[in-house]
Amino acid sequence: MDQDKTDDEQVGQQESGEAGQPDPFMGLKHGGVELYLVRHADALPDAAEVVRGGYDEQALSALGRKQAEALANRLRDVSLAAIYASPVGRAIQTAVPTAATHHIEIQPVDGLREIALGGLSANNVAADTPEEVATLLRARLREIATIAVSTGQWESIPGAEPSAQLRSRLTVTMDRIISAHRGERVMIVSHAGAINAYLAALLGLAHDYFFPTANTSISVMRAQGSRRMLFSLNDIAHLAQAGLLPARE
Repeated sequence: MDQDKTDDEQVGQQESGEAGQPDPFMGLKHGGVELYLVRHADALPDAAEVVRGGYDEQALSALGRKQAEALANRLRDVSLAAIYASPVGRAIQTAVPTAATHHIEIQPVDGLREIALGGLSANNVAADTPEEVATLLRARLREIATIAVSTGQWESIPGAEPSAQLRSRLTVTMDRIISAHRGERVMIVSHAGAINAYLAALLGLAHDYFFPTANTSISVMRAQGSRRMLFSLNDIAHLAQAGLLPARE
């Protein structure tokens, strides 16, 4: 009888596909967990909206707010059991429209923060006018992007979070989320560097940064037990549909 089965036997049944065979694709009905990894929306406001301080102090820009709405529309008919986000404002704000359409409370998780970048974190921008703040923030972000794309590593930035520490932090955080959602789908809103480093660890890549993560892009993976599988990377179809992609040069 079912009530006489051990917990291990019941879990084994959940993780099996047809005819008692393991489901190679870790479907939700067989106990898999599906994760939508989302980068936050644009948070480089123009002079009319920028506030004094660094990148972490900025709210979503006008473009970013449109991107967040497009994301919510894309996921409107996707069943989500939970929404997790980095506690940084731009990540929380990105999750708000999707959380509203699904009537889910956003759960901030410190382990989903962006990599700490020391002197290039743009937290100490010295400027007198909103125009100067906006310009310097964009310059700092371009500098960071140049290092990320050209080297794939952060060691050249003094005070940056070590690669091993970054990957461990994200892996531990993601494993905790996965363990809480057997058979469910969740959305996780984080940052470009963090998402890159986590997926690089899963794929066994040496570089911490290996793809240009677009704002509100969706990367989908599944997990079950110790297994992980990447299904899609950097999906921005919702931005194209909403007319929010920049014109090709």
